[in-house]
Amino acid sequence: MTTLTRADWEQRAKNLQIEGRALIHGEHRDAVSGQTFECVSPVDGRILGLIASCDAADADVAVRDARATFESGVWSRMKPVERKKIMIRFADLLDAHAEELALLETLDMGKPIAFSLSVDVAGASRAIRWSGEAIDKIYDEVAATPHDELGLVTREPVGVVAAIVPWNFPMIMTAWKLGPALATGNSVIVKPSEKSPLTAIRMAELALEAGIPAGVLNVLPGFGHTVGKALALHMDVDTLVFTGSTKIAKQLMIYAGESNMKRVWLEAGGKSANIVFEDAPCLKEAAEAAAMAICFNQGEMCTAGSRLLVQRSIKDQFMPMVVEALKGWKVGHALDPETQVGALVDQGHLNTVLSYIEAGHADQAKMLCGGKRTLEETGGVYVEPTIFDDAHNKMRIAQEEIFGPVLTVIPFDTTEEAIAIANDSIFGLAAAIWTSNLSKAHLAAKALRVGSMWVNQYDGGDMTAPFGGYKQSGNGRDKSLHAFDKYTEIKATWIKL
Repeated sequence: MTTLTRADWEQRAKNLQIEGRALIHGEHRDAVSGQTFECVSPVDGRILGLIASCDAADADVAVRDARATFESGVWSRMKPVERKKIMIRFADLLDAHAEELALLETLDMGKPIAFSLSVDVAGASRAIRWSGEAIDKIYDEVAATPHDELGLVTREPVGVVAAIVPWNFPMIMTAWKLGPALATGNSVIVKPSEKSPLTAIRMAELALEAGIPAGVLNVLPGFGHTVGKALALHMDVDTLVFTGSTKIAKQLMIYAGESNMKRVWLEAGGKSANIVFEDAPCLKEAAEAAAMAICFNQGEMCTAGSRLLVQRSIKDQFMPMVVEALKGWKVGHALDPETQVGALVDQGHLNTVLSYIEAGHADQAKMLCGGKRTLEETGGVYVEPTIFDDAHNKMRIAQEEIFGPVLTVIPFDTTEEAIAIANDSIFGLAAAIWTSNLSKAHLAAKALRVGSMWVNQYDGGDMTAPFGGYKQSGNGRDKSLHAFDKYTEIKATWIKL
C-alpha cells in the first residue's frame, strides 16, 4: 500500500496529463463535430480538461471499425491461450499504473483516494485477470446422440458489444464488462459516463500496450442522449450492456426494439433492505455494517443498504450504535488518505441528494444526524451522512433511489412483516439479514426477491459470485462464469456420420 500523503497526491494532480479524446482503432481522435465539454472535479471544482463530445457520427466510425476488426479475426479467432496471455498482461499493467489510475478516478468522481487504490484499481485488475484465466477453462458440449450422429453445442462471440458504464465505479464496471466480452473474442466499444470518462480512456491505452489489437477496444466519451443513444440504436451493434439508472435502462430496451433487436443486458437501480433481527449474533457488528452500507462510496452504490429495517424490540438499543458507527466515517478532502467519505460526483447530484433530505423532512421522518452540505470551502461537493428514523415504506426516501449517504430506518415486529416491507419495492438488487437462527436465515433468504443475498454481513462476494438483480433492478449477471453468457451465441451443430 502506498504511503503518499495528501500533499503528495495534490502535487501529482497538478502534474497530471489528462487525455480526453476518443480512442478508435488505437488512435486518439477528436469528436467528428469538434465539440468538447469540461471535465470538472467534484473534489475541489477545478477543471481537469476538455473531453471529446462524441455523437452519432463518432458512433458510426467506431462501430464500423469494431465490426471490421471482429470480422478480420485478429482477436476473435486468436488462439485462446494467446488471448489469455494478453488479458493477464492487461491486468498486470493496471496494477503497475495503480496510483495514476486511482488519482484519475478520485479527481474525476470524488471518491476517497484510499478506496480508489484498494478497491477500484484492485477490483478492476482482479476482474480482468479472472476473465483472462477463464478463457481456456470453459468447454463446449457434446450432445447425447445415436452412434451414427454427432451433436455439438458451441459458443461463439456475439460480435460488436457496446458497453455503457456508470460514473460511480468507472473502472470496476468497465472491467466487469470488458473481462468476459474480450475473453470471448468480441470487439467492444465503451461509452463511459460523461461525469467520469477519464479512467476508461486510460484503461484502453493500457489494453493496447498489453497487446489487444487496435479496433478491439474503442472508447467514445460523450453524453447519453447523443453517443449513448446512437450506440443503442445502431443497426450493427450486436449486444448492449449497461449499468445505470432504471429510467435509462428502460429507454435502452426501447431503442433496441426500435433498431435491430440487439441483445440488451441491464444492471439498474436498487433500494436494498438491510434487516436486523433481535437475535442478530452481534448488534455492534451489525451497526458498523449498516454505517458502511450507506457511507461507502458516498452512498453512490446501487447496492447501498439505504433501507435499514430494525426489529422494534431492539431498536432503542440498536440505533445509538448505528449513529455512533456513522461518526467513524470521516467526510474529508478526497485526496486525503484518511478520508472515508469523499465528494459526490457533481453539483447536480448534490442538489438531488439535498432534495431527498428535504423530502424526508416533509414526510416527517425523524432526522438523527447529518443532513447538510459540508466542506464548501474546498470548492468541492460534499454532504454529511444522514439518518432518518421512524420512517415507513411509502415515503419517497424509502421507495426512491437517492444514490447518496442517506439512510432510512424502518421498524418492524415480525419476520413476515420485515420480508413484506423489503419486497415492497420496484427494485430487487440486494438485501441482508442478521440473525442467529439458521432456519430463519434460509427461509428469509428464499423469500426476499433479490439477486444478491447476504447473511450476517453486508456486500459479501467475489468474482466467483454472479451479480445482478430481480424486477426493475435489471437482467443478466456480471461477474462469475454466468457473465460469459451475455457475450456469446450458443450454436447447435448436428452431424450425420
